[in-house]
Amino acid sequence: MDRGMDFLKSQVNNAVMQHETFVKNLVDHESQAEDSRFRDLCSKYIPVMQGHQRMLEDYQRELGAEAGAGKKMLGKALGVARDLADASRESDFLRLVGDIVTSRQSEDTFKTFREAGRQLGIQQLADIGEKCERDHDRYADDANRLVQQLFVEHVRGGPEAGVRSQSYSSAESNIGR
Repeated sequence: MDRGMDFLKSQVNNAVMQHETFVKNLVDHESQAEDSRFRDLCSKYIPVMQGHQRMLEDYQRELGAEAGAGKKMLGKALGVARDLADASRESDFLRLVGDIVTSRQSEDTFKTFREAGRQLGIQQLADIGEKCERDHDRYADDANRLVQQLFVEHVRGGPEAGVRSQSYSSAESNIGR
């Protein structure tokens, strides 16, 4: 395991690759979305997340931590795997769930950057962490509201809606007993 600046550089490299995957997901999902609310969510956050990506890449360059050819190849391989996984996810619901998970990973990284930057006295790291964590938290709030709406709509409008409605009626009548 790296220590000192080498550790910081490797963590920034990892954050750049992971966040880039999230940004690519948003761009892809904006064009693939069948639900206008999902498309609008992607459209709203693409410029914000692209700004984060630029901040991360700028910081990466300042540290002299640019990913080597091996890491770039790994990043591309992960991107191909993501594309294949996305191809099997035919619904906006599943794509959105994946985006939420990926965003939460970035949010956790940024929270770590914020707190570590404060403790280490690295203001730029703390600032990047604070801004990006806050924006990812907003995204997660908006995305979670939408995924909950989609979930309810899928249950109510699915092919087994009648069976499910009966199950819910039965379950509701048992509440409070």
